Amino acid sequence: MTLIKTSYNRRSFLKSSTLAGGGMILGFSWLASCKPTPEQIKSIPKEWFNINGFLKIADNGLVTIMSPNPEIGQNVKTSMPMIIADELGVDWKDVVVEQAPLNTDIFQRQLAGGSQSIRAGWSGLRMAGATARHMLVAAAADAWQVDASEITVDNGVISHTASDNSAGFGEMASKAATMEVPEEVALKETSDFNIIGTDKRNVDGPNLVTGKPLFGIDIQEEGMMIAMIIHPPAFGLTYKSMDAEAVKSMPGIKDVFPIDVYPENVEKQWSDGGAIAKLVAIVGDSTWQCMQAKKVLKVEWEETSTLESTEGHDEALTKLLNSTSKKPARKDGDVASAFRKADKIIERTYSAPFLAHNTMEPMNFFADVNGERALLNGPIQTPEFLEKTLASRLGLPVEKIDIKMTRMGGGFGRRLYGTFGVEAAVISQKMQAPIKLVYTREDDMTQGTYRPTYKVKYKAALDKEGNLLAWHVKGAGSNDDLLFENRFPAGAVDNYLAEKFNLETVVTTGAWRAPRSNFVAGAEQAFIDEVAEAAGKDPIEFRLELFDRAIKNPVGEPEKNDYDPERYAGVLKLV
Repeated sequence: MTLIKTSYNRRSFLKSSTLAGGGMILGFSWLASCKPTPEQIKSIPKEWFNINGFLKIADNGLVTIMSPNPEIGQNVKTSMPMIIADELGVDWKDVVVEQAPLNTDIFQRQLAGGSQSIRAGWSGLRMAGATARHMLVAAAADAWQVDASEITVDNGVISHTASDNSAGFGEMASKAATMEVPEEVALKETSDFNIIGTDKRNVDGPNLVTGKPLFGIDIQEEGMMIAMIIHPPAFGLTYKSMDAEAVKSMPGIKDVFPIDVYPENVEKQWSDGGAIAKLVAIVGDSTWQCMQAKKVLKVEWEETSTLESTEGHDEALTKLLNSTSKKPARKDGDVASAFRKADKIIERTYSAPFLAHNTMEPMNFFADVNGERALLNGPIQTPEFLEKTLASRLGLPVEKIDIKMTRMGGGFGRRLYGTFGVEAAVISQKMQAPIKLVYTREDDMTQGTYRPTYKVKYKAALDKEGNLLAWHVKGAGSNDDLLFENRFPAGAVDNYLAEKFNLETVVTTGAWRAPRSNFVAGAEQAFIDEVAEAAGKDPIEFRLELFDRAIKNPVGEPEKNDYDPERYAGVLKLV
């Protein structure tokens, strides 16, 4: 039996209360008692750690589990409640899942990113379900005057065999809400799981297949107008002037005006990366009318940056890879000497272009902002950071800003950068009316946060026996230096040199399915295969030799190596 504490620091809490019509509501910290490892602390932003949520049990036995994290197609709206439900002991058919709005007083880590929702929430989610089960059992034990250890819970029914007493969750919910929250609770054995590890249908499935409104693009509110943006036709440009009089008289057009989305006094969040500050907004009755106005409106733009050179990104990256870094990211041994002594040298270059996200659902957001409050709703991966930016930009306290989250029609990292939500709010504030901002595909391509373009060059030196003498890697990326210099095979080669370069560019770049990690891992492994072939060795055995070196006699300072050679070798042996 595993015991788990229900809280471990001042930000962790469990609170219960009674619903107005009977029943129980339990507020819980989803990550209380889930202490991150040093590796997790290093790899996840601190703002992402804690997840809180609500569990509600109605007097009819229905259990409502609030899903705090944005749903982007990873199905956390189904899987996270499954974990709670299993520990609670409720029948899955009696569970209702609701998408929670942003609420930083109750929830933390309301974020879709980093693939951390289940890993980070596992212990806390189980704790939440187990705590509610404990309190229901305590209520039943008190009502029946029996020992709580003799009570069982199964599929929403609380039973005491010796006294022939049983009750549904609804019958004990109100009394359970009065019970003291335990300091620690017992978790189920994994062998007793009956929901976790089973197939459960997507809780949004019926609405998805029947076309019910779920996405931001579906939002329709009374009095709502449509807004569209005109972005600069190229990166590095900003708004200068326009003549909007003729466009304002077009059918359905309400207004045309420039907007300064990010004045200098606005406190930006990391999620505002790649934002274009000065734009043109068109507001009208329909997307079609706004799109026609966009075609007619003539806007003059001016340059704001001299970062770009006359050469293209590919040529610029190649030039960087052909240069020598002033300070190598890592250097072990004498690489130059090893290459001079080599019997065979293998050299390969791998590249990846800029990639646009091109989500199926275009960027959009609903906003209704007046002088007293702001109401927003839409598809966003980072609602808490959007709220912070809005508070600074709109001049409103966060408690006056309400953000709801819709299901997202794709994101892949694009919706980490919530500039479109800020734009919607600024336009609504200007119009003093509810608006829905909608991007066209062209808008997203001209403002879109692209996956960076990359190039990496590998060189390896072999002796006559096919032994690896030296390894030299150079990596360069647009707004990203690409390399992880302490990852494999660092520490496994006597002579190792890693050099990395960052090509600054006005093209907005950002997360797109872990951009650097999966590119450089693919390039690295492809190159290792080629080196193994040139050495006349089996590619698995070749890697195992390197891992054996990293385990028994590592090169340099082993603590710097950003991988576990024993674990990696174990995976290869298992395969």
